[in-house]
Amino acid sequence: MGSSSVLTPSRLATDSNKSVRRELNALWAETNGDPGVCIAVLDGPVDLTHSCFEGADVTAVRRRGSTGTGLASRHGTHVASVIFGQPGSPVRGIAPRCRGLVDAVFGEDEVGRLRPCSQLDLARAITRAVGAGANVINISGGQLDATGEPQKHLARAIRLCADNDVLVVASAGNDGCDCVHVPGAMASVLVVGAMDDTGKPLEFSNWSSSYRDHGILAVGAEILGASPDGGTVRYSGTSFATAIISGVAGLLLSLQRQRESNPNPDAVRRALLESAIDCDEQPVAHCERLLSGRLNVRGALSHLFRGVYAKMSETNHVESPTANRVEQYLDNGEDDVLMDTDDVAFAQPQLPPAPATTESRRPSNSQSPVAEQPKKKKDCGCGCGGNCSGPTLVYAIGQLYYDFGSEALRDSFVQAGVSHPGNPTEMLQHLDQNPWAATSIIWTVVQETTPVYAIRPTGAYATEAYNRIRNFLRGQCEEGISQVSLAGLEAGSVTLLNGQELPVVIPELRAMYSWSTPALVEAVLGKRPENGQDCSEYDQQAEEVGNFLDRVYYEISNLGTTPQERAINYAATNAYQVATVYRDAIKQNLKLDRIGAERSSVCRPGSDCWDVKLTFFDPRQRHEKAKEIYRFTVDVSEVVPVTVGKMRRWSAY
Repeated sequence: MGSSSVLTPSRLATDSNKSVRRELNALWAETNGDPGVCIAVLDGPVDLTHSCFEGADVTAVRRRGSTGTGLASRHGTHVASVIFGQPGSPVRGIAPRCRGLVDAVFGEDEVGRLRPCSQLDLARAITRAVGAGANVINISGGQLDATGEPQKHLARAIRLCADNDVLVVASAGNDGCDCVHVPGAMASVLVVGAMDDTGKPLEFSNWSSSYRDHGILAVGAEILGASPDGGTVRYSGTSFATAIISGVAGLLLSLQRQRESNPNPDAVRRALLESAIDCDEQPVAHCERLLSGRLNVRGALSHLFRGVYAKMSETNHVESPTANRVEQYLDNGEDDVLMDTDDVAFAQPQLPPAPATTESRRPSNSQSPVAEQPKKKKDCGCGCGGNCSGPTLVYAIGQLYYDFGSEALRDSFVQAGVSHPGNPTEMLQHLDQNPWAATSIIWTVVQETTPVYAIRPTGAYATEAYNRIRNFLRGQCEEGISQVSLAGLEAGSVTLLNGQELPVVIPELRAMYSWSTPALVEAVLGKRPENGQDCSEYDQQAEEVGNFLDRVYYEISNLGTTPQERAINYAATNAYQVATVYRDAIKQNLKLDRIGAERSSVCRPGSDCWDVKLTFFDPRQRHEKAKEIYRFTVDVSEVVPVTVGKMRRWSAY
């Protein structure tokens, strides 16, 4: 992808700031957050050894290089500290007692240069956060995009959040224009712009009519935060306004949990938007820059808990605040360099200089941020006992291809006699004569021209796995093989020739398959008859089966990492199950309506069972006749999923 399609921090902003205080005092009097509420920060590497994180329940899900002092680390550490900085430390965060996950979606090389993140990488991180139990996902970034339309994997990741009641909070962007960023432009995302502490939108904060129904402003000028050199610094940008909103959402969810035992991120989102102070209540010159309005903590509280705010203020003797103000951290009154970094996402940045001054320093005898490690691993809720960078189970569907990783390796194949190494037929001829060479190239799983995984067989049977991969590629070239599927474990990453970084999957040999659509159609319907009329009926039925498979491959294609995705992918590639369902559905002239998965209510001990449901309807009596639902249960607890029990069927209106 080009520079316009990668996630990166952005440029400087230089707005002045007044003291920002007040409105969270009443909320903090009730809660500093609840460890049962999880906020995930998808950003640069976070220096968790900074003193502001001492005692915080924050875990790194995935590291992308060491924490340095470059742009990515400065941005990630600052954003995380705005949310999780501990009371009494140099940075007092908004929701210090909430559980935190930090996932380094972009990083730095050995000299501090930025390593960007694609929309695909962001989709992976969102999926990881959902799987680890996040209630709120903070994305202080976005890709400037005229259409506001995300790529398919990111769109599906955001939809996964909506389906699992996870609130995504993302930056509006710092271009100072009537324009949108992805993912902030997506309707289910809570998009955040920046204002000063008087409620005036900051000049660099983006606005758009498409932001108006799901956007809110928070203070974003000179926000105090942690620096990876051990000190503190003040930065400006919608990135940090976004972190404030994520922290406030975490506090509101914590109050819900304390009062109702069931946090509801969608209700919190509605409360924040519907209580926001708009232009009618507090006019500005350009009302369109306000999005839905300014953050109103008191109004959001009243929206969620009728009468609670008044009771809190009376009980705790809190002065009634100006509604558009947001309590920040302690203001030490010093000026620092500002960084506007919430384009942090899909656009090449203008890198800001290192902070000119900091407000506190790490003692001279302490270790560097790179060398230090967190004192204690914490369980991130992902089932990995605190090792949240452990292997991920994958069950992926796609097509097979290969990459060289470097021009030098590609040239070595040319010098070995492969005139066109990008031609699969020529490469296969060379590999047939030199099968060991298959281990030197990067084999990839591709979904609609986008590589999503690299495949690297290991172990005693790696040779057999490489032979199978070569045969898969040959089948795609010569025999009409349309898809391959594989199960395995993520293990590290590799960089392609174009610079894209892909996770590596170690495949399980017994779960590597390839097939063609005609072969699966034949498995469902049998061989095509000779009789003309029978042929016509057969072809109609074959088209329905083909449509089903196309929907699996393209409409609901996914990364195959969440339990739901792995269950759906396994079910869709199990020819016997597909045949059983369609033989029955075709007899009734039913057509596929939707495919979904939900956690099974019954499962054997130690398993992770999901019910895959295929819903069909009769197009001739769409509203009069009940829909037919076919369900089979898939256990995804092991690398290779298995079906459990018999297929079930019932009717439902």
